Amino acid sequence: MTLKRLTGVAIGTAVAMAVGLGATSALAQSQKKISIMTWNIPYFEEGMKKWIDLYHQKRPDVQVEWIDKKGTEFSTFYQTQVVAGTAPDIIDIQGGLWLEYASQGGLVDLTPLMQRDKEYTAGLYPEFANGWRFEGKNYGVPFYISKTLLFYNKNMFKEAGLSGPPQTFDQLMQYAEKMTGGEKSGLMTLNFDWLYWPFFAVNGIELVTPDLKKAAFNTPKAVALVERLAKATQAGVINKISWTGRWVEPNGAFAAGNIGMLHAHAPAYFWFQSKGPWVNADTVGAANFPGGWSTPNSHALLMSKGTKHPEEAWDFMKLATSGEGAFIFGTGSNNLTGDKAANARLMKYFEEKIPAVVPALKTQLENLDKLVGNWPLAKDAQVKEAFYPELQAAMMGEKSAKEALDEAEKKVNRVLQRR
Repeated sequence: MTLKRLTGVAIGTAVAMAVGLGATSALAQSQKKISIMTWNIPYFEEGMKKWIDLYHQKRPDVQVEWIDKKGTEFSTFYQTQVVAGTAPDIIDIQGGLWLEYASQGGLVDLTPLMQRDKEYTAGLYPEFANGWRFEGKNYGVPFYISKTLLFYNKNMFKEAGLSGPPQTFDQLMQYAEKMTGGEKSGLMTLNFDWLYWPFFAVNGIELVTPDLKKAAFNTPKAVALVERLAKATQAGVINKISWTGRWVEPNGAFAAGNIGMLHAHAPAYFWFQSKGPWVNADTVGAANFPGGWSTPNSHALLMSKGTKHPEEAWDFMKLATSGEGAFIFGTGSNNLTGDKAANARLMKYFEEKIPAVVPALKTQLENLDKLVGNWPLAKDAQVKEAFYPELQAAMMGEKSAKEALDEAEKKVNRVLQRR
């Protein structure tokens, strides 16, 4: 489903019942309307109805429209709406796409609202809330949270004589080597949105200088690391799909049972579990990446600059990201949220309903001081486009590590120096 629209006025019998006939009549005469555009969650229709019902208890005079778009269509659709002057009031974004919007003045600075509504803000994880700050201003509130971890195939660990997850980077590579042979690879990673950066962070390598103005990654230590990773890739220790696939391919490879460890974020569990009948609590473990390093791949709700009803939009954003609203989303999507109280309820829910996923979810709330790969770069997308193809070329044996990093450094610096 590429586009899902749901309003608080006329969306069929189910929603008319959800908001109540009286509320529907009042809404039909309303002059106020807000819209929320979400990122590929068409399955959340029942939850959205509950949100609208809760919202109308406080704002019965405001229509709510829901638009859902796939990630591949999100940016184009949003930009079209911005140009037309009809941008959704609230948008759900993952990764670094929002940084471009914020740097161009397209989003509302939420800092005054968050400072005003202190009880709401105090309930959020500050580490995730701060991930949506740009130039001292907060543009997003955590919606649902995820960060990378290490899934491991217990069957392959047992066959290789390994008793538990690796604790250091050297152990990670050693364990991967022990499990490699035939069609089996010891290690796999997702590569989009800087998800692989813990490999660099655990080795003390920074992408950019603290002032974000210059590349900092081209060091002898980085060259040695890339050489090591490339050698492991060519030997099959690290599966090559790590550098060529995105989501379906690496998760599908792990689901086939031939990968020893998968470096991914928690939502991957539900995907490869659905494809691999062998996956359960006895066969797949979840642990923190060595050193506790992880890259967040969370979602946030942000407010478009063009909104005509900022207070009404803000009330909806708070409802969706805290308390009962956050709990509704967590149970409806099998995710943790940015709200501490809601997550306490959700962990109890998952322990009862889906105990196999609890170890993975617990890692999502640990080592929050070790989040990496979330630099507030206005040109985040361009930096990725400059850096990753060179890294990929090194991993696939097309360039030496030194050649790739030298070229990546030049390209990244050119991007950072542009106004």
